[in-house]
Amino acid sequence: MSAVANEDERLATYRRLMGSRWTFSEHALASMLASMLASYRHGQGAMPARLGLDAHLYARMLDHHFPGQTWEEASSAPAWDRDTMPEYAELKALFVEHQAGHLQEQPWWIEIMIIGCSGRNHLWEDLGLFTRRDLTQLMHVHFPELAATNDRDMKWKKFLYKRLCDREGIIACPAPSCDACAHFSECFAPEA
Repeated sequence: MSAVANEDERLATYRRLMGSRWTFSEHALASMLASMLASYRHGQGAMPARLGLDAHLYARMLDHHFPGQTWEEASSAPAWDRDTMPEYAELKALFVEHQAGHLQEQPWWIEIMIIGCSGRNHLWEDLGLFTRRDLTQLMHVHFPELAATNDRDMKWKKFLYKRLCDREGIIACPAPSCDACAHFSECFAPEA
């Protein structure tokens, strides 16, 4: 299948999921999930079956954001195993510590964010979002204090792992500050 045809199908799936009426705030969050689900359905992003959620949490998420919509999960898709990610507990602690706390859907967003971190590309791409801006908005809604500390617009996955290293007192960069580091352009350059 061509990339253009695949993208057209992904957008059609996204539009079908977004067919319900939403308030503005609900629309933004549903839009992010719809893009993740559409990307997953059409082989984009790095998310596993059910976006890595257990069957109960996944069903709650779908019912909350897409009531009345039908969504058949691919039976052959592999499930995600948190034991393959040694930093799972540390990432979960970071997200839980900085969660907005007032949103009913917080448990599934934390799991989805952690699972997205296990991919090999930019976090927004691994999650299956359409743009990095979507991820930035997601971070500001669900993890506002954490998002506010990324005041230099560092790439999100690099930023999260740097925060983990900072918590453990690990200096990952050989330079005393990001400005002097040889990898500065990789961390802070615009997305390709």
